Amino acid sequence: MNKVLKEVLSTALYLAVVFILTFLFITFVAQRTRVVGRSMESTLHDGDSLIIEKVSYRFSAPKRFDIIVFPYEHGEKEFFVKRIIGLPGETVRIDDYGNIFINGEQLDEDYGNDTIEDPGRAITDVVLGDDEYFVMGDNRNHSMDSRDESVGNIHKKEFLGRVIFRIFPFSSIGGVD
Repeated sequence: MNKVLKEVLSTALYLAVVFILTFLFITFVAQRTRVVGRSMESTLHDGDSLIIEKVSYRFSAPKRFDIIVFPYEHGEKEFFVKRIIGLPGETVRIDDYGNIFINGEQLDEDYGNDTIEDPGRAITDVVLGDDEYFVMGDNRNHSMDSRDESVGNIHKKEFLGRVIFRIFPFSSIGGVD
C-alpha cells in the first residue's frame, strides 16, 4: 500500500509541476491566438492560428511594422491583430490621397494593398505620447484600427505580444513578416 501511495503522490507532483510550468509559459512567454476577420489581409487571413511571444518587449522597444496583439477595450474578450505604424513621440497623418506621413515624411511601406479611403482621425496630425503607438491593419479599408476613435493610440502595456509564427493553415506555416 505504501508503494502505491508513493506512486500516486509522485504522479500528482509530476502533473502539478507540468501544469504550473505550462501556465507560466502561456502567461509570460508565448501563446496561441487566432485571426478573426480580414483586417490583416493579405499578410494574415481569417482563421489563421498564430504564436505570439511575450518576452522581447520586456527588454526592447517595439519596432515599426511589428505585428502585435492587444485587447479591444470596448469588446468582451476581443483581441486585435495589427501592425505598428507610428512610434512614441511621432506625429502620424494620412492625407486625402491615402499616403501615410510620419513626422511630415511619407512612410515607405507596402503592407496595405489598397489606397486608404478613410484616414479617420489621422486626417489631422495624431501626436503620439511617450508610450503610445499608432497601429493599422494591412487591409486598410477593412480595418478598425488607430484611425478609429474607439481604438485610438495603443500603450505598450496593453500589448499581449508580438506575432512571430503562423501554425495553421499548414500550407502557410512559418514566420510572419
